[in-house]
Amino acid sequence: MRVRNSTLLILGILALLHIYIGWRVLPDLPLTIPVKAVGAAWLAASCILVPAGMMAHGIRRQPLADRLTWAGMLALGLFSSLLVLTFLRDLVLGVAALAGVLGPALATWSAVAVPSLAGLATLVGFLNARRVAAVVDVEVPITGLPEALQGFTIAQISDIHVGPTIKRGYLDGIIDAVNALDADLVAVTGDLVDGSVHRLAQHTAPLARLRARHGACFVTGNHDYYSGAHEWIPEVRRLGLRVLLNEHVVLEHRGASLLVAGVTDYSAHHFDASHRSDPHAAIAGAPDTVGARILLAHQPRSALRAADAGFDLQLSGHTHGGQFLPWNFFVPMQQPWVAGLNRLRNMWIYVSRGTGYWGPPKRFGAPSEITRVRLVRA
Repeated sequence: MRVRNSTLLILGILALLHIYIGWRVLPDLPLTIPVKAVGAAWLAASCILVPAGMMAHGIRRQPLADRLTWAGMLALGLFSSLLVLTFLRDLVLGVAALAGVLGPALATWSAVAVPSLAGLATLVGFLNARRVAAVVDVEVPITGLPEALQGFTIAQISDIHVGPTIKRGYLDGIIDAVNALDADLVAVTGDLVDGSVHRLAQHTAPLARLRARHGACFVTGNHDYYSGAHEWIPEVRRLGLRVLLNEHVVLEHRGASLLVAGVTDYSAHHFDASHRSDPHAAIAGAPDTVGARILLAHQPRSALRAADAGFDLQLSGHTHGGQFLPWNFFVPMQQPWVAGLNRLRNMWIYVSRGTGYWGPPKRFGAPSEITRVRLVRA
């Protein structure tokens, strides 16, 4: 009953927000009645498609489930921009009214701007989301780095979200780009999938083609737990990746050693108490002679304990850099960093904007990335 009431509340709020957009924008459009009717019809359809797309995972029949998800997520992306722009328009009109300069022209052209800019942002965001992520180069200075580890490269991919709208072909493009980097190590920092092994195994198969001198390591993200982490962990291992669950490995590279550790997702204990994320356990028993200590942790907020544990660098994802405006401004409400290279006491933290996307196929102001991390002497 509680779940049903929550669902009805969410659907009610969604309907009210669609009504708000129509009430504030449609009357001021300098268009004919049929065109306004089309706008009203689209808002009504969006109000149905958005929740239908978000609940389509419960439909077993394919390709109906995926097609419904596509429609719902595209509608969600456009609705999101319409809502933000409608709110900003009301702020502008309010300021103009207070200043005594509000007139019919401003009301009309601002109403035209809302769907025009929302459509443009959604189109550009779609193209950005569906392309193969660009390579971002990052140099991380490590104090006391041995000469043998100078220039050691880690190709980081994160938050791919293989699922209803991201399939094998999309992942193939990412794998090709990563292999072309000829990295020393590949790090997959969580949120690999949105769906079960049964549904997605054929689409994650390209991971078996990952190539690096020291192989590939994987840590779990929160969406991997939503999707059944206990089934995905052996599947990822079967594909040839080393899964690090609060543990580490020591790599020998040109006569020097490098510690690479991984923790389970920050929220993993909510799904399995034995998977509680623990950076101290991940580094326990490590030799003192390693040239650098690297931690793979899906969520940036793992850094607070990772710095205490003595790591030199943490590689994370989770935030998507906000994915599209204005949501990047809300990420700091949950995470200490949104994207890029940051510092916490003696430890560096790099937060990837993600290599895929979640939900709406839309990236605007937060491009996806394949990160090439290069260790250098401080």
